[in-house]
Amino acid sequence: MLSVTEGVETIRPPASADLVSSIQESIRRHARYSLGKAWSDLSSRELFNAVALSVRDRLVDRMLETEERYRRGLPKRINYLSIEFLIGQSLGNHLHNLGIRDAYRQALGQLGADLETVEECEEDAALGNGGLGRLAACFLDSFATLGIPACGYGINYEYGLFKQEIDSGYQKEKPDNWLAQSTPWEIPRPDDACLVPVYGRIEHGVDRAGAYNPMWMDWKVMVGTPHDMLISGYGGRTVNLLRLYAARSSRDFDMQIFNDGDYFKAVQQKIQSENISKVLYPSDAIVAGRELRLVQEYFLVACAIRDIVRGFEQHHESFRDFPAKVAIQLNDTHPSLAVAELMRILVDQKNLEWDEAWAITQATLGYTNHTLASEALEKWPVPLFESVLPRHLQIIYEINRRFLDRVSQAHPGDVERVRRMSIIEEATPKQVRMANLAMVGSHSINGVSRIHTELIKASLAPDFFQLFPERFNNKTNGITQRRWLLKANPAWADLISSTIGERWLTDLYQLRELESHAADAGFQAEFLRVKRSNKEKLARIIQDATRLKVDPDSLFDIQVKRMHAYKRQLLNVMHIIDEYLSLVEDGREPAVPRTYIFAGKAAPGYWLAKQIIKLIHNVGRVINNDARASQWIKVAFVPDYRVSLAEKIIPAADLSEQISTAGTEASGTGNMKLALNGAITIGTLDGANIEMLEEVGADNMFIFGLKTAELRAMREQKSYRPWEYYARNPRAKRVVDSFASNMFCSQEPDLFAWIFASVLDADDVYFHLADFIPYVEAQERAGRGFRDRNLWARMAILNVARMGKFSSDRTVAEYSREIWGVEGLTLLD
Repeated sequence: MLSVTEGVETIRPPASADLVSSIQESIRRHARYSLGKAWSDLSSRELFNAVALSVRDRLVDRMLETEERYRRGLPKRINYLSIEFLIGQSLGNHLHNLGIRDAYRQALGQLGADLETVEECEEDAALGNGGLGRLAACFLDSFATLGIPACGYGINYEYGLFKQEIDSGYQKEKPDNWLAQSTPWEIPRPDDACLVPVYGRIEHGVDRAGAYNPMWMDWKVMVGTPHDMLISGYGGRTVNLLRLYAARSSRDFDMQIFNDGDYFKAVQQKIQSENISKVLYPSDAIVAGRELRLVQEYFLVACAIRDIVRGFEQHHESFRDFPAKVAIQLNDTHPSLAVAELMRILVDQKNLEWDEAWAITQATLGYTNHTLASEALEKWPVPLFESVLPRHLQIIYEINRRFLDRVSQAHPGDVERVRRMSIIEEATPKQVRMANLAMVGSHSINGVSRIHTELIKASLAPDFFQLFPERFNNKTNGITQRRWLLKANPAWADLISSTIGERWLTDLYQLRELESHAADAGFQAEFLRVKRSNKEKLARIIQDATRLKVDPDSLFDIQVKRMHAYKRQLLNVMHIIDEYLSLVEDGREPAVPRTYIFAGKAAPGYWLAKQIIKLIHNVGRVINNDARASQWIKVAFVPDYRVSLAEKIIPAADLSEQISTAGTEASGTGNMKLALNGAITIGTLDGANIEMLEEVGADNMFIFGLKTAELRAMREQKSYRPWEYYARNPRAKRVVDSFASNMFCSQEPDLFAWIFASVLDADDVYFHLADFIPYVEAQERAGRGFRDRNLWARMAILNVARMGKFSSDRTVAEYSREIWGVEGLTLLD
């Protein structure tokens, strides 16, 4: 069994004079020779670069030692393909993992600088958007901490997603040019660049034996240039890589076009090639954006597969050994083209027979599904696919033909089943179903929470589950405690370590030892002191960002996540409106003063989510400017949510909003981060909330709402009648009527009338009114609980103590043992 503690040594060297002196010398050397600046002339950003480069020196040494260990042992290598890696800031994380944070603080202090100020100069790496990318980043941390030979593969986005600004309550997207000043963490590897063919045509032919031998001709070439980010594990012994590819044109210009006199066309082709790694998730609202997204996903897959194959061939002769030495995990459907690309390389370039190539491909690939939402299960129109990747479409057709033969043999005459399971959807135009391709081409298909996996089997892919049930398994998500407790909440981490020791850093189950302290008045007081300090810090951030002054003694009720209808930020706002109207119209005061804190980005083309951001601001403006109401209620929206901001919000939370409609959230990891930092969850029985409830206990969470099975029955029977909830409950009616009355949009009449219609529509798939009163009642229980500070502290401490299951170390250990076949920490022996 893979242990998360065995072989991992906590490194906390004393800040000796020699160590401090060597750090200072390294920083000064980089300032002078890497940056070309005199010490007295360094800007804040340049000082950060010098410090980061000095840390990178130490990482490079560990990375080279790690790679040499891998070369000697020739272990199976894990390759994690993801369109997103939400890394955040790296300096503080590396200092913690290397055990040299105190030494750097002392070294900088003697040089007249402050470590925390230096850390704040770092831009978040704009390589992701939400939970998908943050999970991938947590996995990288756990791979290295566990000593697992793993490499992440992604795209080196120049602009990432976007910076969110708020203008009169509306979200505005601004470019996030995080690489404008370059980053000290990336090591360019131009010698490892690879050529990626795209577009072109198929020329049909036969080989010498008379067998069909198609030739992919007249393709254009992109160049993928890798940039390596170093990923340190806790204890510093293992440093793995995140390899990020930037797109470049095959030559600075197409010289033939240039020589023909069309300079502008040559420049335009260069720009088009390099657009591929400009932004995360280019808009698919227009054809050009959709094509760019397909090319972008292929670019990631093509670069990664080439690099993986090249690395394998350096040490192994026969591709029969490929699955024994290589595992490739597809993080959602975006890298699903790996199925066709690996087949293309094995068949077209390595000359393997189809059956052998297919066996190798299936044994190598694993697929993680992250969503049940149909719009997130990618499909590509066949005409577009054929234009961009003609050879891959041929391969997919052949995979599909053979697969459907198997389905037909297993279920003779079941035409509808064949149609449902086909990789090609018979629509107009036909569509390539990427989730089906991933399931057919992988030996493992996993969900990310127990309920999510069961819903995959029962609802999303029941036909596939019946055909090969052995492929389906669950791997409940987790988070890295090094980032989300040690780095994000150092005062709480220090209190835990001084109470139970430091083993929790590599074995989160050790937090169970806190249970015996949960009722201790002295420990409760220390916990509440840390929480109060974190709330004061967040209050200053809120005031700086929004000019709103909030009370750190109020209940901090926090919902921070991507803006989406299924996450039900609207339900949260409906409760806020109810509390406000109950106060100003009925004279009923809340149990405690409360500050509602939101953060999250809406996709640029997602009108509904952007309207909810506007609603939050408008409701907040009314309440925050009401002299009486604002004594009890404040509403804050903190713009530009990102990892570094999450590290400040999450430690300050009292109440964690996890209120998605049951059956819609695959797992969620914000729920885990908040609970680990002493927030109590108010939530539905959805995603990982269910497993958290089992661990934490019903007395230590505020659970409400209809269950997945109940909602499924309502959908099937068409028995949801929101008008009945509206008519039956005056509080619900008053809240819904406020959307039609212009109470919160007097300057823009009817702005929120759509919400009135939406929540009263029987087709409201998120069941806002069905869950509204149970949610209000759960919120009232939370308010009463917060009044009893000792009871609240005990509940919060028990939440922390019972979070052991939700470490990404445990998740990665399960992937390693049960999917990839990697046993034990052999590399740390």
